[in-house]
Amino acid sequence: MGSCIICGSSTDGRICDLHEEDVVFEFRGNRPDQLTVDRFYRGTVDGYAEFGVFVDIGDSVTGLLHRSELDQRLESLDWDAGDTVFVQVTNVRDNGNVDLTWSIRQSEREFRGTLVDDPDQGPPFVKGEDEDAEDEEDAEPAESTGGGSDTGADDTEDPRGAPETAGESSDSSGDSTADSSVDGATADDVTTDATATADAETSASASADTSTNASASAGTGTGASADAARGGESGAVAATAGGGVEVEELAQVSVDSLPDRVGETVRIEGVVESARQTSGPTVFEIRDETGAVECAAFEEAGVRAYPEIGVDDVVRLDGEIRERRGEIQVETEALVVLEDEERDAVRDRLAEALREQADPGSVDPLVDDPAVEALTDELREVATAVRRAVLEDRPVVVRHTATADGYVAGVALERATLPLVRDHHEQHDAVYHYFDRRPLEEGVYDMDDATRDVTNMLDARERHGEKLPLFVFVAVGATRDSLDGFELLDLYGAERVVVDDVAPDPEMDDAVDGLVAPDADHAADTTATTLAANVAAHVDDGVRDDLRHLPAVSFWEGASEAYVEAAAEAGYDEDATREVREAVALEAFYQSYEDKRELVTDLLFGDGDGPGGLAGHVSEQFREKLAAEVETAEVNLDYQTIDDVTVAVLDAEAFTHRYEFPPTHLLVEELHRGHRDEVEAVVVVSDDELYVRTDAPLDVRDVADRAREWVPNAGITAASARDGKLEYVVGERAAVLDAVVDVVADEVA
Repeated sequence: MGSCIICGSSTDGRICDLHEEDVVFEFRGNRPDQLTVDRFYRGTVDGYAEFGVFVDIGDSVTGLLHRSELDQRLESLDWDAGDTVFVQVTNVRDNGNVDLTWSIRQSEREFRGTLVDDPDQGPPFVKGEDEDAEDEEDAEPAESTGGGSDTGADDTEDPRGAPETAGESSDSSGDSTADSSVDGATADDVTTDATATADAETSASASADTSTNASASAGTGTGASADAARGGESGAVAATAGGGVEVEELAQVSVDSLPDRVGETVRIEGVVESARQTSGPTVFEIRDETGAVECAAFEEAGVRAYPEIGVDDVVRLDGEIRERRGEIQVETEALVVLEDEERDAVRDRLAEALREQADPGSVDPLVDDPAVEALTDELREVATAVRRAVLEDRPVVVRHTATADGYVAGVALERATLPLVRDHHEQHDAVYHYFDRRPLEEGVYDMDDATRDVTNMLDARERHGEKLPLFVFVAVGATRDSLDGFELLDLYGAERVVVDDVAPDPEMDDAVDGLVAPDADHAADTTATTLAANVAAHVDDGVRDDLRHLPAVSFWEGASEAYVEAAAEAGYDEDATREVREAVALEAFYQSYEDKRELVTDLLFGDGDGPGGLAGHVSEQFREKLAAEVETAEVNLDYQTIDDVTVAVLDAEAFTHRYEFPPTHLLVEELHRGHRDEVEAVVVVSDDELYVRTDAPLDVRDVADRAREWVPNAGITAASARDGKLEYVVGERAAVLDAVVDVVADEVA
């Protein structure tokens, strides 16, 4: 039995079943049947065919990556023969053909380790282990000089092993379960350096013994130096001529000053961002308020140094500053976890520095808008939260309603956040790992949605070491209908901010970490997109011009002249904004759970492409489908007048095409806009749900409470206050409809 290189659990070989897909394998076999299905392998491009790409796996086996398995057109690939690619084996056929699929991870550092798959050597092993064993057998002890050894200025590395460069680091996010992972991308370098120091380490052993192993203890992080650090004493241990030790006071410095201190031994304090095990040293990435640096700690080749220290620990590290391959690194001499006041002081210092870095500064709205100007502090707070999440390597998850306003608002934040993610992360696919936009089918974030999100985030943390995300709720979340979902996220410590266009319920201030929502006086004059676009402009000021037309797109009616003019200046006249709005509304309906990132981007940022463009084409379909449904609905409206109040009632089960476009909420809005001059309210009823629309102030929770008194056994609940939606049991539908119409007529009278 062995230990998994990622989680440390007992397993046959070096990787457990749970984490096998988190590492990449280097194949050294010579037959297809020696490959293992579902493993990821490093390969090289052999050549192209009409139907795909041939990829060499190792020296003797070639597989086919069919064009259907690619995430882009075959013709658009920029691979050349000999290029390194990463693929997954999906099938090995009886005739020896190997089927491959695309790996979204296309660099070695995006995997959590590298193992060698050599069928002649047995189970997979860490690259370098076989070479280490052979070197140890062949090595001969160096001759002792009695007083130490002269190994040359630069020819022999310190016995701590060779630290890796920052450019070779893996994903900096992770939790303590990732501490044992192997960085295959640099295993050769680290192993070579560590092996190269073997002779120096041996030749120095005699003098190290006579000086109480002081030098060796500094290199390995054990002995007197480590003991002094763990005891909280200030200073570093150095060998003296007489074999004793003396304490040298170390200067505590910031990470950004390290390039000017190469060769010095210093002290830094910060938080452990990641900890990974290579075949040589353990590499800790430590961040303070000025930056991050990689620190190599060597116990022995492939052995975890400081196993008690994990991700998110606040630490103090003493070490020598070195420059390798143009990158600054620290060779660790002592490392200790800080506790209590010392820990809190470091965390406070980092938090304050991060907040200052993330803060966009003063707020400059897109146009003069009283609704936005009343929320400048809240807007700045949410923009800071999004920027801080990116800087902290936390994913940003935007949850928005599957409506035109919800989509446009969500895309505004997407437009602003993606450039920050690209700038902050080197991975080509970081925009898919660190930003996600997920539509909601309803205007409520309920337990079903929250359970799905919690499951996804916990799986990402367990499998890939991701930090918990920032959830940004757009066009949803200001009402207490979403409390249950928010409370589940809160139990796991997931941060939540809301951008919504309805007046918030009082209890929502305590349910979320940031809230941008208008008061009752301004709610009718704004949209979620208007608020979200202003937030987005302060997440990244560089996309401000891209956002100017979005508020006008989000208004079905009543857009302010300022936003109409801003859209016109951006190239979108009233017809263009209408077409974009209608096109987004149509596409939002289809596969409402999908973000449709590229399609919606084309619709919203097509430079007002006109009637012949994409938005014009899709909006034409929108109008045809909506007009057909409205025509059928209008001839079947039931007008009920109670105390001089007329309510138009539509039986959706009988007179609409259920589950086809348009969705019920959009049909209700269209009927209300078209008949507001002749009726005071519109009610659309189906078997177990009912929608109410009116221009009069109306709280559907009050409607539900009053109707429940008349029909106590109907299970009437206000499912969504922002959408005017009630739910009830099917058997009481007729009684519920009568009660609701009476209550609505009384409320709006």
